[in-house]
Amino acid sequence: MPLRHRFGGLQLAALAAALLTALIAFAAPPRAQAAAGIKYGLSDDAWLLDGAGTPAARVATLQKLGVKIVRFTLHWNQIAPTAPATPTDPADPAYDWTQDSDVLDALHAARVDVVLQLVGTPSWANGGKGANWAPTTSAPFGAFATAAAREYPWVKKWLIWNEPNQIIWLRPTLPTIYVTRLLNPAYAAIHKTIAGAQVAGGGTAPRGATDGVSPVAWLTGMFKAHARLDAYAHNPYPLDPKHETPTTGGCTNKNCTTITMATLSRLETLVAKDFPHARIWLTEYGYQSDPPDTILGVSLALQARYLALGAWVAYHAPRVDMLIHFLYRDEPNISRFQSGLLTVTNKIKPAYYAFELPLAEIARSGTRTTLWGQFRAPAAGSVGTIQRRVGSAWRTVATVRRGAGGFFTWKGVLPKGAAVRIHTGTITGAAFTIT
Repeated sequence: MPLRHRFGGLQLAALAAALLTALIAFAAPPRAQAAAGIKYGLSDDAWLLDGAGTPAARVATLQKLGVKIVRFTLHWNQIAPTAPATPTDPADPAYDWTQDSDVLDALHAARVDVVLQLVGTPSWANGGKGANWAPTTSAPFGAFATAAAREYPWVKKWLIWNEPNQIIWLRPTLPTIYVTRLLNPAYAAIHKTIAGAQVAGGGTAPRGATDGVSPVAWLTGMFKAHARLDAYAHNPYPLDPKHETPTTGGCTNKNCTTITMATLSRLETLVAKDFPHARIWLTEYGYQSDPPDTILGVSLALQARYLALGAWVAYHAPRVDMLIHFLYRDEPNISRFQSGLLTVTNKIKPAYYAFELPLAEIARSGTRTTLWGQFRAPAAGSVGTIQRRVGSAWRTVATVRRGAGGFFTWKGVLPKGAAVRIHTGTITGAAFTIT
């Protein structure tokens, strides 16, 4: 847990303030090998579809946060509950795009980048089974992908299925089934329809869970099945959120087959080996908060801290193009996800401010600390101040300037236990404690 720094008296506080004010410094440029073009985004289909206000207003809310990309899902089984007579034609009467189009049209009008995820098999395509069962042949999904690409030709990024390495999402849970009946047919259809499209495969969960397949084995199996993809997608959730941070606590044994944010290098190595030209998309990530989740949640302060630190891990990986946070608002069912930036009653969590202005401690040597951050929200200025709490006041430690993509790094003296934050423009980031 974060340590709290206490000051011994007014004289010490005054001396500290004077020293800190003198330590004015400017940001170092981002590392050359880092993914300066990385986009940070959000996924919350339920809120985008049914939240308060209009779809345009909800999209504007995300833009105010600094969201640059949104993952949104098309459910094949809901759009085509009966078999279309002309399955490649989005105007076929069997297709109903209405509800999804309201959100997608709003995102398109606002020029927010979209990752459009295709998932869910209608019963007519899999012999009367549930939506998590693969179609019996490759043709129906390829035809649906063609229709979806024709309906939304402006979407350039596509993701095929969600966490197919777990039986809750795909049965049979086999990479060969996924590749031959879902990924490859959709890849061919989308590329034939949309020039310059990118199609991501995988979308894997960090572990296979009961009767599932580990992400390591799944990726290798996709390679053996001759998968076609432009990017490999993965959801690098922590497996032990009470003890695992975005940088530490992941399984590092050479025989480990899980992949979390703390072991992202494992994914980088595998993708480079089997799909050397593919990018990496981190399409779902987050920490649940306590309150309300007392079992899997971390404190509100840690949720905010880990959001920023996870952003740095993704930024530091040159092959990673995006990191999608899940969710905007907690889900009402406590057994579901409580990783929102807002509570179910729309109360803002510290993570909201950490998304607007991420600031993370990324290195420490003695009393010297390295901080990384981003001026992400549109309200951020080009210059900001790193501040430290001294007593009940916040004092300026350093001045930092935005680099390419709004990123910056700063190195300076900060004692263990100091509470710090960043302020720029009209917004202030979440405070955290130097460790």
